[in-house]
Amino acid sequence: MTKMIFLKSDDEISLIKESAQVLGKAHAEVAKWIKPGVTTKQLDKIADEFIRDNQGSPSFKGYNGFPSALCISLNETVVHGFPSQYQLREGDVISIDCGVKLNGFHSDSAYTYPIGNVSAEVANLLKRTKQSLYLGIEQATEGKRVGDIGYSIQTYVERFGYGVVRELVGHGVGRNLHESPEVPNYGKRGQGPKLREGMVIAIEPMITLGKRAVVQEKDGWTIRTTDRKPAAHFEHTVLVRKGKAEILTTFKYIEEVTENTTLMVSV
Repeated sequence: MTKMIFLKSDDEISLIKESAQVLGKAHAEVAKWIKPGVTTKQLDKIADEFIRDNQGSPSFKGYNGFPSALCISLNETVVHGFPSQYQLREGDVISIDCGVKLNGFHSDSAYTYPIGNVSAEVANLLKRTKQSLYLGIEQATEGKRVGDIGYSIQTYVERFGYGVVRELVGHGVGRNLHESPEVPNYGKRGQGPKLREGMVIAIEPMITLGKRAVVQEKDGWTIRTTDRKPAAHFEHTVLVRKGKAEILTTFKYIEEVTENTTLMVSV
């Protein structure tokens, strides 16, 4: 049985955009504090307070029992890492995934930062994962299929020998944080559900420097690479339109903070 895919009205899209503005600014508040010596718990507190101060609620907190506003994934952790007393170190790679619920609608985005000096190999992984996100977004137009998105991400990153995580996928976004359809970062052209104007989806490449195999830690959440090589994760919430997709979330506020710093990931 196929699950229901909800098409969003113009009014609903406006509400998602409002949520996405708070989300983009929350990410930027966190980015200001990404430096050696800061704990990931501190970053979580900053996001949680900012979202609540702006009348939103953190989408992830309490979701299936998840304890925090942010998923903070370091180095070989791909996604769903818990904020903790871990102090950031020079050379770490940190992925921040956040969702905001405002006016009854969710928005969801993620960004991965290098802390201080990282190897050229790791810097390239981040740049190319971010680039793959935009290649996926280019396919999110009326009449294409979900497989076209995954195909464009997969074929780009696999050229560099990277792995595409199979176990975790993008998803529809709306009144619920996770809606249909699932949006894998791999696939075949012309396969999967047809994209229609008004669909809102989170596209989120999760790409590994080594093999694509992942394992779930004993906490039941944290997903890390089996070979313990680093991973990167970038995500936007996107509206399917005729001709050209519209990105509803924003990295603008993050990039005002990271510009001309070592945190910058330019494509």
